[in-house]
Amino acid sequence: MLLMNNLKNILPFKLVIVLVLILFYVYVITTNEIYNTKYLGDETSIIGIIKQINLEDNKISLVIDSEEKVLVNYYLNNKKIPNLKRGYLIKVEGVLKKPNKNTNFNLFNYRNYLLSQKIYWIFQADSYEIIDTEVNIYYQFKNALYKRIENINQSKTYIKTLVLGDNNIDDEIMESYRFNGISHLLAVSGMHVTLISLLILAILKIFSKNDKFNYLIVIFIIVIYMFLTDLKPPIIRAGLLFILLTFNKIFKFKIKTLTYLCLIFAFLLLINPYYIYDLGFKFSFVVTFYLILFKDLYIKQNYFFKTLIVSWIAFLVSIPIMINNFFEVNLLTPLLNVIFVPLVSVIIFPLALFTILFPSLDNILYFLIIILEKLSLFCFKIDYFSLVLGKVSYLILIFYYLIITLYLFNYHTKKYLIILIVTIILHSKLSYFNFNYELTFLDVGQGDSLLVKLPHDQLNVLIDTGGVVSDNNSLFIAKNTIIPYLKSLGIKRIDYLILTHGDYDHIGEASYLIQNFKVENVIFNNDSFNELELELIKTLEKKNVLYYQNMSELNINNNKLYFLNDKLYDNENDNSNVIYTELNNYKFLFMGDASVKVEEDIITKYELKNIDVLKVGHHGSKTSSSEKFIDNINPKYSIISVGKNNMYNHPNDEVLDTLSNSKIFRTDQDGSIMFKVKNKKLKVETCTP
Repeated sequence: MLLMNNLKNILPFKLVIVLVLILFYVYVITTNEIYNTKYLGDETSIIGIIKQINLEDNKISLVIDSEEKVLVNYYLNNKKIPNLKRGYLIKVEGVLKKPNKNTNFNLFNYRNYLLSQKIYWIFQADSYEIIDTEVNIYYQFKNALYKRIENINQSKTYIKTLVLGDNNIDDEIMESYRFNGISHLLAVSGMHVTLISLLILAILKIFSKNDKFNYLIVIFIIVIYMFLTDLKPPIIRAGLLFILLTFNKIFKFKIKTLTYLCLIFAFLLLINPYYIYDLGFKFSFVVTFYLILFKDLYIKQNYFFKTLIVSWIAFLVSIPIMINNFFEVNLLTPLLNVIFVPLVSVIIFPLALFTILFPSLDNILYFLIIILEKLSLFCFKIDYFSLVLGKVSYLILIFYYLIITLYLFNYHTKKYLIILIVTIILHSKLSYFNFNYELTFLDVGQGDSLLVKLPHDQLNVLIDTGGVVSDNNSLFIAKNTIIPYLKSLGIKRIDYLILTHGDYDHIGEASYLIQNFKVENVIFNNDSFNELELELIKTLEKKNVLYYQNMSELNINNNKLYFLNDKLYDNENDNSNVIYTELNNYKFLFMGDASVKVEEDIITKYELKNIDVLKVGHHGSKTSSSEKFIDNINPKYSIISVGKNNMYNHPNDEVLDTLSNSKIFRTDQDGSIMFKVKNKKLKVETCTP
């Protein structure tokens, strides 16, 4: 009741109704993926103006403005980097396709990310042709600005990031900024608009005492700046709010800042409902809303306490967003912001602006950037204050905001702060409240990775880690898929990492996983260690992780994993750990890459009948899954872990025929596949792309 009374005094009832209607509109549009596109999907050539250019590794990505915005990917394949500039009119030949959704539960959805930028299609270009190099004055200025920054030797990456929002900072450094809760300082937003406007106003006041004229000049420059930064949602929010508040000063309007903010929020979502998927949009509006709402808490404080209180409010209201996007919260963030905010906003960002004008300042700026990076990496290693908070429903997120808001309205009393702390502690123990057995076959491309999760966080077993050797996407399976997925479930440790055999597509990501996530024990197969396994053992010994061989069975609380393959064969695949388990009377069999020869030995030695879930051997290759074996075990569900359009043409058609009496799931078509034993029933979910 107190909360409602407070909010009634802050926001007009009509505005609240407008916001509710806008959010309902957004829900309908985004849930049903409603958008207008001019393309049918079968186009093989597109002509458009280059708006953005990004070069990474072997690929150049362009955003071109044609009938609508399209993301064009052109792989160089050792070809010369094309001399393309913003504003050029080009023709590209290739294939148009829809962006992929996430193929693993809870993780980054690339399609939604592009929808938030009003990009509905990706064009895979085989060739390009420059049609016209004449560019308008806007692109001439932008190209000249980029060229000037490119000529700055050491600091150009940070200047492009801080001033233009064009982020190409090293992944590890960016990860440290995100973990420390300071990545917002590098995103073009309100801080940038405020500093630029104050700087320009200070310069203008030297030459003119006419405030109205000075403010109009600043508005003009801010509008140009908004376009230079490609109209990213946080900069639109900051720019429009600055302009409207300036109108308040010039024309003596009496409209409240919070009212303006809500109107901008509604306006932007009306233009593009998919902005709701943009992290910068959410962080920008939520943090700004609360900072305006509770400005009385910090407005009269000195600089230190003001920064601390602002950081504390921003941290609190960011928690619900971080929960469902990064699955962890660093409790040191408010304190770290007290250090990093002045360093970036007062020193580094203004110096970056001046370095564009005076490149001789590059060495000084670069020295400060090195300090920033070293300090962030040092803090990154202090992970004792990091809480893993698994993904939750929107109702729980709303509850978070309710408690946070009540606490800020009643900060003198400790009741709501205690409730918030208890909620976070309970949330950090989320996996204890899971009553189900869960088995998730992760989509790791052409490889295997399976998570077995027991109820109440009793035990977590990961079988294989995947690992692709053929292209650059191979790198980051553990970083971008396995570890985030584990955290999204509230998992903080792997009790047993079982490696079926020593091929790269099964253990290639094990080293990174062990170095960056808590792994208690590792189990190898019975074969002698190959070179890849010996390298991994060095990592295990360095991290003091126990490892074992020649296992026959493994107790996992009231359950057991049985290792069926106790023979030694003459190749790595046949020496795979073959694992059988029963969970709540449901039978699971995981075949690794074992071939027909191993299958024969297993059905001779063991009575395996009516298997509920079979992890098909060797990605559906014809070397495995013989008709005799499949008829003998009679699987109800067959899971094939396989990469999309893989070079081996897995799965084999004959194998698919052999498995046809079972329900077949494939990670290349169905994404990750989860089996839940819930209320003694086996349920299956897929993350279809």
